[in-house]
Amino acid sequence: MTRFSPARVLAVLRKESIQMRRDPATIGLTMILPLIQLFLFGYALNANPRHLPTALVSADHSRYERTVTAALANTGYFDIHPYPTVQEAQAALARGDVLFVLRIPPDFARSVDRGEKPSLLMEADATDPTAIAHATAAMTALNASVLNRDLPVSLQGEPVSPPYEAILHARYNPEQITALNIVPGLIGVVLSFSTMVITTLAITRERETGTMENLLAMPVRPVEVMLGKIVPYIGLGYAQTFLILAVAVLVFDVPVRGSVPLLLFALGVFIACNLALGFTFSTIATTQMQAQQLVQFALLPSFMLSGFLYPFYGMPAWARFIGEVLPLTHVLRICRGVLLKGNGLPEILPDLWPMALFAVAAGVVAAFSYHETLD
Repeated sequence: MTRFSPARVLAVLRKESIQMRRDPATIGLTMILPLIQLFLFGYALNANPRHLPTALVSADHSRYERTVTAALANTGYFDIHPYPTVQEAQAALARGDVLFVLRIPPDFARSVDRGEKPSLLMEADATDPTAIAHATAAMTALNASVLNRDLPVSLQGEPVSPPYEAILHARYNPEQITALNIVPGLIGVVLSFSTMVITTLAITRERETGTMENLLAMPVRPVEVMLGKIVPYIGLGYAQTFLILAVAVLVFDVPVRGSVPLLLFALGVFIACNLALGFTFSTIATTQMQAQQLVQFALLPSFMLSGFLYPFYGMPAWARFIGEVLPLTHVLRICRGVLLKGNGLPEILPDLWPMALFAVAAGVVAAFSYHETLD
């Protein structure tokens, strides 16, 4: 070979074209991933969430209460839901069922009529400062004349300030530090990436290196193979968890207000979800490239729709429905709830059982997808 040969280039090109046609799954995944990104960024993600669930605890059912709540609803940021007691509303705030608790004190109307400028307390779940930023700004920017039509004639006019004082109490993250939201979420994200990728390559690596025949010749059942390959990575996942928690506490000053053993138990369920899903991908894929693309296919929606990068309530209903299926969504809530809110088992249970169900379902699919022959 003394010089460049177009004929040899065409021969290699023909060979690669034939190889690509023999692997339509890889080409299909390559085309689907950009489409998923386009639809997610174009339709699902929104950094300015609206219609945020808001608990209303009112001890003064007056015309002023109706005007204030209507004004908040008209901003488009608040969906008002009455709660009978402060305790129930705060429990809903701890579970993440609502993002705000609006408390209207007794004798609110009488105090307004007397010009005493009473206070309205708005408690906000500040574990995700981005989710509540625009809503809190809309609340504090309500027009000074919001109650003008309801005020007594003696008080009507153009007041320089509202006849009441709106007080915002940012719960769980008073200074609204973004790191306190991101760092606990990174526990789930790092575990998702590492455990799923490693496990996905388990069977495909055996197949590509030619050791699959030896594995199939062994007197082991699919469930036994799956457990034998998954269990070592559970220890690796916990090692990563301890490392991230140590850095989070020592470097980023993330508080630990809840039970660490409870958090570790929940993370164990999450690790099981990822390992079972990764093992399923490894049984479906025929090459390591396909396996890695399947991992990307699963991780991309998880990162986008879980509430890690963008506020969960900023997404449309269909995107939130998909997000509720993903284990990462639930483990993010658990990590932030245990570390920042001090949540216990009753508060995390609504997010714990979906992960356990997902792990069982993925494990069953993995066991049935595992082939005991090379065909």
